[in-house]
Order: sequence, then C-alpha cells, then structure tokens
Amino acid sequence: MDDYKRHLARTLAETGALFFADDLILKDGRPTPYFVNMAMFRTGRLCMELGNVFAEMMVSKDLVKDTDIILGPSYKGSAIALATSIALWKGYGYDLPFEYDRKEAKTHGEATGAKMMFVNNTFYDGCRVFVVDDVATSMGTKYELLEKIEAARKSMGIRIRVTGIGIAVDREQTTAVYDEQGNVIQGMKGKNAVLDFVDKSGVPVHTVAGIREVVGYLYDERVPVLINGKKTPIDDVIRARFDGYIKTYGIG
Repeated sequence: MDDYKRHLARTLAETGALFFADDLILKDGRPTPYFVNMAMFRTGRLCMELGNVFAEMMVSKDLVKDTDIILGPSYKGSAIALATSIALWKGYGYDLPFEYDRKEAKTHGEATGAKMMFVNNTFYDGCRVFVVDDVATSMGTKYELLEKIEAARKSMGIRIRVTGIGIAVDREQTTAVYDEQGNVIQGMKGKNAVLDFVDKSGVPVHTVAGIREVVGYLYDERVPVLINGKKTPIDDVIRARFDGYIKTYGIG
C-alpha cells in the first residue's frame, strides 16, 4: 500500500470522516454500514493533508505532465482543487492554476454580456484539465461537470480536454436498482458506476484509495475509527458487516 494511501486512511480515521454506525442510509435509499464525509477536512492542516495526498497520487502516476488546470466541482471539490494546486507547488514545484464551477452563471462584472459558469476564468485554447473530487458513488456530479465544461468550450470557441478525474475515496460499489414504482430494490447490484462513466465519457478515473484497502489497513493496524459515536479499532463484527456489504453491493 502506497504511503499516500496509508496517510489518507489514517487521516480519515483521525477526523471521523470515515465512520461506522447503525441504520445509515445512502442518498439512493440503500443501507450502508459506513459513510465517508470529506467535509471533516475543514481546517488548514487537514485541507493541506488532502491536497498532499492528491498531489502525491498525481506525481506518482505521472499525471501532472498532462495537466494544465486543476478543476474541482463545487462545493467540496473546489477546496480540494485549491489544496492540490498548493501542494503541487509546495512539494514538487508545479505551479498550476485551479478552477471550480458555479451553481448559477455569472452575468455581471467581467461576465457582462456572457454567462460564466467557472469562477477563475482559467480555460484557454488547448488546455488540459484534471478534475479532483471527494468520493465516487454514482458519478452524477462528474457527468454534470463535463457538460458544463463542454458548454464553456463551445461558448468560448476553444479546445478543452479533460485528461482525467481524481477521486479521494472510491466506495467501490455498484449503482442502485429500482422497481417500476421507483423504489430501491435491496440486495441487488446495478452497474459499476466508475467503469460505466469511463466507457461513456472516455475520461479515465484515478483513485487515491479504494474503500476496501482503507478499511483493510485500518483493521489490520488497529487504528481507532469512529464507530457509533466512539473511537475504537474496527473489530471482527464491524469488519464482517463491511465485508457483507461489499459482497452484496460491491464491484468485482
């Protein structure tokens, strides 16, 4: 396991960003034994830690040479983009601009007469964009971001290439399956959301760490994790619940 993966795993445990609890429900309606809340990286130090693991992942995979702009989807991704840009400069000497999108187009000030969906106006003809975000579940926000980038490309009449997407934690789960009434069908696997995204968009996805290796490392090292409101190492019962969840809904 790479050092940056171990570092992310320990920081997820330290902050409580990774936690286990009874009766958790995902946005898609399925039960889950754990959740990842990257909003817990909410201090200067922790934001820098997150930027560091993204920067180290990008450098170790030789992704920086194909990157001109770091882009993070609002809201959580915007902080990751800024932190990654700082970490790449501070740690490796790469001075790359960062960008993030708006929820509503700006039409005043420098955007008078236009509809600007990106804040820092960093795009230029031929630029190569690397996207950073917190977790991979349905990939819905990533599709929306690609649509915004395509709209900006057409509006500006330039070429923009998205070279990849970096994810802090991959939940490594399939999408939910619904019945004719729109109710989630428990215990049934859908598609591999990340693989489906890559097939449809042609954009590769790179993960800092997958949830299996994160939980496996924390379990083996007896690192205290937030479980039902208390910090304690992952025991065999929690590990079994996690493994059962992955067997039911996981990819591969």
